[in-house]
Amino acid sequence: MTTTKRSSTPATGSSGGASAAALHAGTSDPRTLILGNLRQSGIYIALVVIVGLFAVLTDGVSLSPGNITNIVLQYSYILVLAIGMVILIIGGHIDLSVGSVVALTGAVSAVLVIREGHPWWIGVLAALAVGVAVGAWHGFWVAYAGIPAFIVTLAGMLLFRGLTLRVLDNISLSPFPAEYQQVAAGFLNGLFGGQGFDAFTLFIGAFAVAGYAVAVFRTRVARIRYEQKVESFPLFVARVVLVGAVVMAFAWQLAHARGLPIVLIVLAVLVLVYGLLTRRTVFGRQVYAIGGNLPAAMLSGVRVRTVNFWVFVNMGFLSAVAGVIYSSRSNGAQPAAGNMFELDAIAAAFIGGAAVTGGVGTVVGAMVGGLIMAVMSNGMQLMGVDQSVQSVVKGLVLLVAVAFDVWNKRRAAGAR
Repeated sequence: MTTTKRSSTPATGSSGGASAAALHAGTSDPRTLILGNLRQSGIYIALVVIVGLFAVLTDGVSLSPGNITNIVLQYSYILVLAIGMVILIIGGHIDLSVGSVVALTGAVSAVLVIREGHPWWIGVLAALAVGVAVGAWHGFWVAYAGIPAFIVTLAGMLLFRGLTLRVLDNISLSPFPAEYQQVAAGFLNGLFGGQGFDAFTLFIGAFAVAGYAVAVFRTRVARIRYEQKVESFPLFVARVVLVGAVVMAFAWQLAHARGLPIVLIVLAVLVLVYGLLTRRTVFGRQVYAIGGNLPAAMLSGVRVRTVNFWVFVNMGFLSAVAGVIYSSRSNGAQPAAGNMFELDAIAAAFIGGAAVTGGVGTVVGAMVGGLIMAVMSNGMQLMGVDQSVQSVVKGLVLLVAVAFDVWNKRRAAGAR
């Protein structure tokens, strides 16, 4: 899908010339189209295949408006965790404690709001503050004390699970007030009217498609201007049309259910912000540099300790966001909340294309990986598959994803 064809417009040319070149650059060679960008395109193909498979196996129930809404509500907190996890993995780290932090932050919020009667937003702010403090705790030991992240966060998994039990006195707390529940269970519906559907949801979907099309075209123009590899223009158009069709179909189903979930808006904002952070900022490039080649990053003047500290602070913050969403979704706090969430987040990052050695991965890829896990889990639940079988399938999918990453690297090395 990629090529080394150079732009007919010099790098210093006008944007209009680059835009014209963007209409003709690329290649239609079948082998290049299939293999040239296999790492990035494979997960999207896998998602489409899995969605189609479960649509057939469940007689279309998995694609019903109500079920699609349930997938968004049930797995949103895993997708939030996957954003922070993929950034950590890109930087060459991992966090095994996020499930315990989800439980602790939800517990702190529940104690303040349910037991002590504070306003719901006090609980949210307190949960976020605790998450940031946990991230700073991990960041200190990893970045400044030099202890491997695996050990620090393994200790944190035990430490913060124990603190959760202490905070809750080993009992569950519920229910939250209605305002708090709206975080994960609220919807925006009826703002633009519509007969039998929510027009506002369709408007947001169309706006997202238009924004995506403009963004990817500008990226294509910029790459051509700097004589970088791009896909052929027909393939580029096909990709934009396909993504647009999928997004609008998704919005159509939501519009015919309960409207636009508030938690989906939160997730979309996070994806947009962190997508820009990782791709467009100095901090994001430094994270990639540290994970890709630590000695070179240090020689280039990257403040490795500072960057490592802040990626853990960020992970703590996103764990708290996930904790608020999960406690809102479950309408309470439980001592066992967040169990195994860290494994789901790690799996989403690796299935989405992150490399075990660091330096590779994207936020969007992690989202797709998380959606693959969500669709698989939801589909198997609709089919009544035993929980033990579900775990086996998830484990095999993760193993295949990592094996594919290893094979792809060897293929690329052989090509050189």
